[in-house]
Amino acid sequence: MEPLKVAIIGCGNVSKVHFAATAANPQAVLVAACDVKPDRAKAYGEQYSIPYYTDFHEVLDLQPDVIHVCTPHHTHAEIAIAAANKGIHVLTEKPMAVSLADADRMIAAAEQNGIYFGVIFQNRYNPSSVAVKQLVEQGRLGKLLGARMFVTWYRPDEYYSLSDWKGTWDKEGGGVLIDQAIHTIDLMQWIVGDIESLEASMDNRTHDTTDVEDVAEATVYFKNGVIGSLYAVNYFTYDADVLLEIHGKKGVARIEKDTATITLTGQEPQIVRPHDEEKAVGKSYWGVSHKIQIDKFYQAVINKTPLEIDGHEGRHALEIVRSIYYSGGQGGTRVPFPFAEPDGFQPKSLTR
Repeated sequence: MEPLKVAIIGCGNVSKVHFAATAANPQAVLVAACDVKPDRAKAYGEQYSIPYYTDFHEVLDLQPDVIHVCTPHHTHAEIAIAAANKGIHVLTEKPMAVSLADADRMIAAAEQNGIYFGVIFQNRYNPSSVAVKQLVEQGRLGKLLGARMFVTWYRPDEYYSLSDWKGTWDKEGGGVLIDQAIHTIDLMQWIVGDIESLEASMDNRTHDTTDVEDVAEATVYFKNGVIGSLYAVNYFTYDADVLLEIHGKKGVARIEKDTATITLTGQEPQIVRPHDEEKAVGKSYWGVSHKIQIDKFYQAVINKTPLEIDGHEGRHALEIVRSIYYSGGQGGTRVPFPFAEPDGFQPKSLTR
């Protein structure tokens, strides 16, 4: 079989992981790079000896088999839907969209056109995440009692002021939740289970150049009786290791960054560490599992097998984020799931 023809749209920071993974996969071949900023598109075009473009429509006209969407959040829906309508498979970075309405339009377009539509949540493939997920599914942790997650990172004012889309409700879709914490939010719901409701608060306490949240917390009520605690800020003094902890009657499973410590009653702690054989591309906290997810996406397309993290799976974390924005803007009102996002819902400005 001929290798998949792959184009990557968006040549910002995270795209380097996508280019590297595709170039290393013998079942795929890069055919185009695209970015609205010509210098970025040119740099990747020259690095990989492929044509480069500034208009994604020209890339779609090439009729690649697969596109990767690594553009600003608010553009994901337009690009993915346009690709789906041309029969092109789509793998998009998180968040899949900035609203649930856009997410649903993307899913519908993929299903109507019979294309594969994947959403990047690479941390599900970390050995630590897989080990804790299996632990819970096998019942070895006993009845689940509680869950907590902490994301305390650092983003200075310049992180927003030097960008033409970050730190905005309409383009980035929010702040610390939708950009930094969404991966851990995804892991928590993926491991613990379906949510019944949540109540939340949010604020902007340190960033004068934006009106999105830089701190948020939520109490998450799961259908299995677990009460989860969620806390995220991006004004800590450095990017501290992310913490996700699951407490059951038979022990505790704790994921810190990309290492799991599983402590079951009466047993020695089990340590599950990250992949040692691969070197991370890009920022260290991205880990190395982008490549795993990208390879699995290609395999699903080639073999016509079910996709593990499709649009429906990608939507879960976005639904949690959007419901927190709604609850936080309504004084902490309790939001039932599934979250019926009001038409045209836009979180309130949090200007300092």
